[in-house]
Amino acid sequence: MAKPVKILFIGDIIGRPGRLAVKKALPGLKDMYSPDIVIANGENAAGGFGITPDLFEELMDLGVDVVTSGNHIWDRKEILALIDSTDRLLRPANYPPGTPGAGSTLFECPSGALVGVVNLSGRVFMDNVDCPFTVGERIVDGLRKETPLIVVDMHAETTSEKNAMGFFLDGRVSAVVGTHTHVQTSDERILEKGTAYITDTGMTGPMDSVIGIEKELVIKRFLTQMPLRFEVAKKQIEFQGVVITVDVENGRASGIERIKKQVDGGRVEAGK
Repeated sequence: MAKPVKILFIGDIIGRPGRLAVKKALPGLKDMYSPDIVIANGENAAGGFGITPDLFEELMDLGVDVVTSGNHIWDRKEILALIDSTDRLLRPANYPPGTPGAGSTLFECPSGALVGVVNLSGRVFMDNVDCPFTVGERIVDGLRKETPLIVVDMHAETTSEKNAMGFFLDGRVSAVVGTHTHVQTSDERILEKGTAYITDTGMTGPMDSVIGIEKELVIKRFLTQMPLRFEVAKKQIEFQGVVITVDVENGRASGIERIKKQVDGGRVEAGK
């Protein structure tokens, strides 16, 4: 019997604190779980908004294999110089035709197993992009000709849209994991037809915050409704995500485990 494939998915990495969490926690988690592939949502890696080529390379050097994103992928214009030249940094696949970059990729693990990774964006309270259900179905159908091992990052605002995507793709992908809202949910489970699901994988970054941002700034914004510059918070840093175990032959998940790990020190001096 072939050895199961293990997939480590890291919840939204927020600025320097999030990158520090990956640096400190990922080596030990790799020793513990021996993942075949590490996927991370990195759309907030640059000061909480967007990602740059240098930070993408930093995540690669830290041991991430594929970086997914979402609606903040275009926040740093520098990314345009990179996104067409790599298939390891994804933007949502349901952006309109002609948008730079790729929305899915096929990654070959050291074991030789092929893992398809798909990045989708929701539409409820989000940008007006193409339908994630029809686009996702088309991409998944194509990837299944190459591998039964497929992970979908559903980057969406509402729990209902993520939940619906999980059931829609149940039995056709190995996992549907939610990102974007930065609050880890406790509904991880294996759906009826074998797809691992969680509504939100959480946030890798400072927990003493409002979804990664200095809490005083967010409170002031709510109180005054005045525009102000948000800054990434610095304290109580955590690594959050999930580990998914998948049958290499049929792509069905047999386990999903939440990770919520405080990083030693739990603080950075500058949230950049």
